[in-house]
Amino acid sequence: MDKRKKKSWYEQDGFWEMVAPVFFTSERMLSTKEEVEQMLSLLKLQPGEKICDLCCGVGRHNLELARHGLNVTGVDRTAMYLEEAKKKANEEGLNIRFVQEDMRRFCEPDAFDAVINVFTSFGYFEDAADDKRVIENVYKSLKKGGIFLIDIMGKEVLARIFQEKRWREEDGLIVLEEAKISEDWSYIDSRWIIITDGMRDECRFTLRLYSAAELVELLKGCGFGKVDVYGDLSGSPYDHTAKRLVVLAHK
Repeated sequence: MDKRKKKSWYEQDGFWEMVAPVFFTSERMLSTKEEVEQMLSLLKLQPGEKICDLCCGVGRHNLELARHGLNVTGVDRTAMYLEEAKKKANEEGLNIRFVQEDMRRFCEPDAFDAVINVFTSFGYFEDAADDKRVIENVYKSLKKGGIFLIDIMGKEVLARIFQEKRWREEDGLIVLEEAKISEDWSYIDSRWIIITDGMRDECRFTLRLYSAAELVELLKGCGFGKVDVYGDLSGSPYDHTAKRLVVLAHK
């Protein structure tokens, strides 16, 4: 019997290849410029300062950050995403550094003025200690006074808008989604069926859920001081109208 441990969903290149057309739709790509402008308004960075996009995917935010004159490092574990990002950066002549690494291991002490982790790229791991390890590494990687920006779907927001089943269509894809909440609102377990050109793919993944209070407590427990909480990247309040959970943690 093969006793090798099966890779978790986030460690499977096939998963990231399958969901890429869903994650990087034309509508989402068009929203990049506004999202970066909003992030920079929150972060208040100046041209030449160093920023790390942790879990950068195909680099859609990296390119826009570099266009604003920032010194950009993009980190992701998925080689195919990084290759696409590098290709786009080279086509534009943008000097962006890309690093292939698991975010649990990436750490460059006192290197960055800001680190961003956006588009719900936090909460992947089965062991909560791994989430803490990511934050500890980010804390070490920030310069004194640096800022960590996290953008996820907060537990409170999800509770308000939750649908067990839904479907959507965009860019020739049909995506059927089924979701279940488990372990007393600790996790959301998702199943996606993706249909395109008559072909059907299916994937499953689980995310750890955080409320604003839980995420703030985790960040402060890893050394961060002031933590600001917002309802989206525009800096709106985190209240009953919030669309996302956005936190700015200051070192």
